[in-house]
Amino acid sequence: MKKNKIFVACDTTDIKKIKDIISQTKNSNIKIGYKFGLQFLNSKHGRKFVSKLKNKIIFADYKLHDIPNTCASAIKAIKDLNINYLTIHISSGIEALKAAKKVSAKIKLVGVSILTSLDNKGLKEIGFNKDVKKLVLHQARLAKKAKLDAIVCSAKEVKIVKKVFKKEIITPGIRFSSKINDQKRVLTPKQAYRNGANWLVLGREITAKGSIKKNIQKLVNHLNK
Repeated sequence: MKKNKIFVACDTTDIKKIKDIISQTKNSNIKIGYKFGLQFLNSKHGRKFVSKLKNKIIFADYKLHDIPNTCASAIKAIKDLNINYLTIHISSGIEALKAAKKVSAKIKLVGVSILTSLDNKGLKEIGFNKDVKKLVLHQARLAKKAKLDAIVCSAKEVKIVKKVFKKEIITPGIRFSSKINDQKRVLTPKQAYRNGANWLVLGREITAKGSIKKNIQKLVNHLNK
């Protein structure tokens, strides 16, 4: 039976806490990778820590967003990290996506669509005239054209993304309950997998409250209901 896959978001600069997260999230019922975002990767000891991790699935959530040459140069500069997944904003444009893909080698290049902290109102405020679903679909077509390896989108858009993009889909904004914090477009783990997500990203739901081991088991129980 195929295992469900999650990335645990390591959203802290505390190395001790990161080590604790890694040691307590081992579970034979689920495939687990670790997502490191700007907070940790830009911290004093974060980059060095990630460079020394072995036998782990590493998701470096850099969210590159720049001109083609800068995006490609940035990827070359982090090759020593031995990462598996790396994010770039699809809104960087097709030329930047192609330039990044050209140098990414074994790293899976992941296109970030519209952030899950934005809704239609938020998009209008920054000048977009398409609604979320239409814009995400448009970006999925760009990701396909640039031959990206995966897409990050809300679980609510997975079904429409799958119509045009046939590779991996990674979904943040996953919650067990209705408490959404700073996210806008969220679903439960079971709903996200049902929609066709390949990987879920869970941070606070696993690491913020109570026992990390118990929270992982809670996820397993939730998925097996």
